[in-house]
Formats: sequence, structure tokens, C-alpha cells
Amino acid sequence: MSLLVVGLSHRSAPVSVLERATLNADAQVKLLQDTVAAEPAAEATLLATCNRIELYADVDKFHAGVAELSTLLAQHSGVGLDELTPHLYVHYEDRAVHHLFSVACGLDSMVVGEGQILGQIKDTLATAQEQHTAGRLLNDLFQQSLRVGKRAHYETGIDRAGQSLVTFGLQQLSGGTAVDVWAKGKKALVIGAGSMSSLAAATLARAGVSEIVIANRTPDRAERLAQILNENEGGGTDVLARAVPMDSVPVELTRADIAISCTGATGLVLTAESVAAAVEGRTGEPVVTAKPAARGADFGRTASSAAVGDPAQLAPTSVGTDDDCPLDLSAVQGTAGFSVLGEAAVAGMGAAELEQHAAWVDKGDVAARAPRGAAVLDPEADADAIAALVLAVATVGRVPERRRPEPVAEAPRPAPVLSLLDLAMPRDIDAAVHRLLGVRLVDIESLAEASADAPMAADVDQVRRIVSDEVAAFSAAQRAAHITPTVVALRTMAADLVASEIARLDGRLPDLDDKQRGEITQTVRRVVDKLLHAPTVRVKQLAAEPGGAGYADALRTLFDLDPETVASISRAENNNENAKNRGRA
Repeated sequence: MSLLVVGLSHRSAPVSVLERATLNADAQVKLLQDTVAAEPAAEATLLATCNRIELYADVDKFHAGVAELSTLLAQHSGVGLDELTPHLYVHYEDRAVHHLFSVACGLDSMVVGEGQILGQIKDTLATAQEQHTAGRLLNDLFQQSLRVGKRAHYETGIDRAGQSLVTFGLQQLSGGTAVDVWAKGKKALVIGAGSMSSLAAATLARAGVSEIVIANRTPDRAERLAQILNENEGGGTDVLARAVPMDSVPVELTRADIAISCTGATGLVLTAESVAAAVEGRTGEPVVTAKPAARGADFGRTASSAAVGDPAQLAPTSVGTDDDCPLDLSAVQGTAGFSVLGEAAVAGMGAAELEQHAAWVDKGDVAARAPRGAAVLDPEADADAIAALVLAVATVGRVPERRRPEPVAEAPRPAPVLSLLDLAMPRDIDAAVHRLLGVRLVDIESLAEASADAPMAADVDQVRRIVSDEVAAFSAAQRAAHITPTVVALRTMAADLVASEIARLDGRLPDLDDKQRGEITQTVRRVVDKLLHAPTVRVKQLAAEPGGAGYADALRTLFDLDPETVASISRAENNNENAKNRGRA
């Protein structure tokens, strides 16, 4: 077994990279086909969800396999290999099995324990079977991963912590209020009619919304989903559901309290302008865009909370009134501990602004002109820091934040009149919507940030033990299966020898009757079977242990078995297994 997985997920890559690396259905099929056509890979599957892209393959060379799979992912995603490589992870053999089993149990999900991944793994296997890119190894692996995932959910309480991405997103929108209390009586718009959108609609119905509008590019799918929701009134929901065409979304958005979008579109479905227009159409008032705070009031922001390289956020938003000082001195009036000469004062300044600040400092008595309550540090005491800042500005064109300032309370935002949940990858809703006052947007990026602080379930350790046990069992079974063609070839050779010797005996003793010939034949076969029984059973046991792959080679050498015979038996078994697996899909 030479199982290799190369991929990236929300744990290894920023959402901006995942978004660009997303593949549509046709691109996924083409990637599978190109992978099995590549020299190192014999079979392949692709697990692609909203927060992961993983390419699994059976390869004959590790380093060549990693290079080929990485290159193929870059080529088909359109993200340059140099940019993609730092975010890729690689798992090989048992570690690859462990990774997939962990994924199937929800341990690697953005929301720990979520069960949607099982359906996605099942779809992944079905696609690979339809494209004939999954051989015996990947068929066995993915089918076993489904069993492991089901076992984890059945035997542990991982479901108590596990929730769908939809539920987790709604919890973020509700801001700590119980979702069923927050959503009760609201009107909802669901854009898309795929599996995630269907789950979103069902979750909203259970949460108690009064109306759900389904918009989809394919009207039939939207109508079908609306019909299912309406027919489920007896299942504990009392919601009015209807389907509309996609061009009705702007109008429906003016009526909605909640909108969830999850489509396969490659571009934006909702722009910031369209969302602002919808809110304005609902409230009758223009929507205000939140602007960055003035420089003096913005010192509490860390470098990680500002968009690096964004001049609107890094440059001062006002100029001081004292001799062209680049700082807004009035904004830092009375700010204890803030130094107009310190690093926080010049953090984020461009080269020109830094020179302006230095000139202002050189003009005279800074202490006399500094704001009340602001500390004034001795430039000589800060000589090393200033030298480092000058070097930094010469290199990157601005001064980075070098220490973490005290946080500053954010300006209060008005209560949202429209709550948006974007579960698509790439995103459906313009990220600029985050800045619209009166709108609350939760997307994959904000969900990833929120999930990083979410507590782990108490049952996670138990699930991890299940994964470890199942990995050991799977690996042992695969090693044992690896020797089976050799054992079959050995027994086939023995049977041929018996048949040959019986034919030779017939030539030498032509007067034997059928009964005598049958007794002799059975006796010879029993002797051969007894001689082969113990070594073949023992070699299967040994092969199942770590490092047992060499026993197959030893058996072939000791009995001088034809390698092509063994290979043909292996191919025949794989073909039979694949035919059986395609029948299950």
C-alpha cells in the first residue's frame, strides 16, 4: 500500500487561498482523470468541500507522487504552485489513513463532530467509481472511512458537540441568543438548492421561521425543495415555503430578515451595493458604511486586524494642526502612556509620513506641544527601536506594528435589520458587506475564526481512540490482502503440478480404473494441501503485522513463482472488487 494524500484546508490555508483553489464539478473530474493518467498514480479520489480540497492517490513513488499531485492541484485550481505549496499538507500510508478516518469522524471539521462530511465522503467515492479512478485500495479506504465515521457517531457523544455548519453559522448570527428564540417568526431567503442549502432551509424551518423563500438558477430544484418543506408541516414545522427565480432575489432581500447563500457560482451572488440597496429599500434610509477610525483613535488595533497594504486603513485619516504633524493630536488628548515618539505613534506610517513626523519632532520642544497626558520618550533611549523602524520602512515602505498596544473598544454598531450567512466557497456575498451598518454577515472566514476558539467535545478522546484502532485494523487487512495474490498463485501452481503428475501417472498406468485414479488424485491433493496449509496461513498472519510486506517477496522467491502470474491474479481481483463496488454506489 502506498497511499498518499496532498491537500489544503481551513487549518492550513487562509480562506482567500481556499476560495481561489475551489474547483467546480467539471474541474474535479478533469483533475481525477489527469491524476490517474500521471505516471506515479494508479488510482485517485478527490475530497472537495467548502473548507478542504484533498487529493488521494495510490502511488508507486513518494517524492514523485507529492510533486505530481501538488503540481496537478496548482494547475487545475489556477493558484500558482509557489503560492499554494506553503499551505499544502502531505500524509503517507498509515498517516493518510488516519487523516481520512479523522475527517470522517468530524475531528478535522471546522465544527468538530459535524456529520455532513460523511455524505461528502460518500459522494467523493461515488464520483471516483463513476470515473473509474478508484481501485481496490481507495474503494476499501473510503468505504471503511464511512463505517468508522458512523461508528464514532453511534458509540460516542461526539454528536452533542457536533453540529452542522449551518447551525454553527446561525449561532454566530444570533449573538448568543438561542437560535430558535432568535429566528422565531422571521422571514428567510435561501439562495441555492443543493445539499447545504437544503440543510439550511430545513434548519431554519425547525428553528421556527415563518417563511422561507428558495431562489435557485434551476427552478425545478427550488420548487422541489419548497414542496418538501411545505409537506413537512406535520414533522414539527409550520412554515410557508415558496420558490422564486434568481432575478427575484433583490426584491426578496428587501423582505427577508435572514438570508443564507450557498451556490456553486464562481462570482459574487450578492454585492455590497445590492445588499445596501435591499436594506435601504426596507428601511427607507441610506445605509452607512463603517469607516476606519482616525489614526489617533486607532492605535489599539493590531497589525493582524488591519488589512496589510490597505492605504485606507494604514494611512492617517487626519492631519494634526500643529506644524503639519502627521498625528491627530486632538484624538490622543489625555491618552495615558501614549508617546508621540514611540513605536505605536508611527506604526503603519509610510516613508513620507515618517519623514514628516521626524521633521516635526526636530522643530523644537515636543513636550510642550504634545497632548496633555501623553508621555514623551527620550529619542536617545529609543535609538535601537528607531533604527529598526527606519530599516523596516526602507524594506516594506511602511512601519509595522512592533508591539501589541492596548485594545480600544469598537464603536457600537446598530442592531442588524438583515442577517446574512454565506456558506459558499468561493464566497457568494461580497466581504465588503461586513462594513455596512445595519447588516450582519457571517461567512466561512468568520466561522473559521470562531471555531478556533470553540471548546472541544469531551468525547473527542474516545473518538481518537476509535480512529487509532480502526487505522491499525485497516492497515493490517491491507497488508494481509497484499499477500493474497501470491498465496493464490502458489496454490494454483500446486494444483497444476498435481494435475500434471496425475496425467503422467495415467500414461504409465493406463489400466487404472476410475475409482483407483480418483483415490490417487485425492491422496496427492490432500498431501499438497496439508503441506501448504500451515505456511500459507502463517504467512498471512505475518504479513498483517508491521513490516510484513516482505513475506510476499520471500514466498515468491522460495517457490519460484512467476511475477506476471501474481500480477494477473491481482488485476483480476481488483477488477472483480471494483465491479462489486460500482454496483454498491
